Amino acid sequence: MANAPNTDVLTPDFWDDVLDFCHQITGEVSDRLLKDFGQLQAVEKADGSLVTDADKWSDQTIRDAIAEVFPEHGVLSEETVHIFPDTDWCWIIDPIDGTTNFARGVPLWGISLGLLYRGTPVFGYVCFPPIAQTFYGYWYGESGLTGPTGAYCSEPSGGDRPIQTRPDPPGKNQLFNLCARSTAVMQQPFPCKIRMMGVATYNCLLVASGATLGAMEATPKIWDIAAVWAIVQAAGGTFATLETQSVFPLVVGENYGDRPFPSLILSQANWLSQFRPLVDCVVA
Repeated sequence: MANAPNTDVLTPDFWDDVLDFCHQITGEVSDRLLKDFGQLQAVEKADGSLVTDADKWSDQTIRDAIAEVFPEHGVLSEETVHIFPDTDWCWIIDPIDGTTNFARGVPLWGISLGLLYRGTPVFGYVCFPPIAQTFYGYWYGESGLTGPTGAYCSEPSGGDRPIQTRPDPPGKNQLFNLCARSTAVMQQPFPCKIRMMGVATYNCLLVASGATLGAMEATPKIWDIAAVWAIVQAAGGTFATLETQSVFPLVVGENYGDRPFPSLILSQANWLSQFRPLVDCVVA
């Protein structure tokens, strides 16, 4: 059973403040990133991924803003802090998800913010500046927390529309997203058409929005999945780890910098038995 939440930190406006903060900080960061988009040289990190000065600036700016607005909250981010802190609340930041796209001028990349309570995501927010599209959602699970519910998408036309996963069964006219490291699934008959976006969060959020039936991410890090874990489930989907150990709750003091979390994301839980055997080859 989950521990009772510390309601002392939940002011009547807490969730409004969280959402407003995400709107404001991603708007500020987006303005700068759009100017740097396709203009900066990327360098390779030790894990083989790319990083630019824009990633570092975005990371620092978001962490500074969290420290000012939510000083009691911890932070774990891709570019700096990889140790999960001993705080009830923790933000997990991916300052630019899709750095390769960002550096090469491909207009699909995002800013991802996941808010965890006692080690488990309860709110996710992902902004995609080049396409002016934002996703967010609330998923409380067994946390004992209460507040707004559901998943939403904000688009250039204005307003936040509720999103839900697709109820359709697998078929040749349905879509399924892969990452670059999960293409081995195509060596066998597959029940859906394959798509690849190059951005882990967007792969997952297309499932949440009902565009695709599923997604496979072979080597995502915790900052790739923290925000979308909440949004996908808030939209009615299933986020299944392909390891025997559950991803959440995260463990205080553990270093998550090098740990991948192979994941299968599906629109409906009842498709898990069909798709799980098809993607096991990726993590075998």
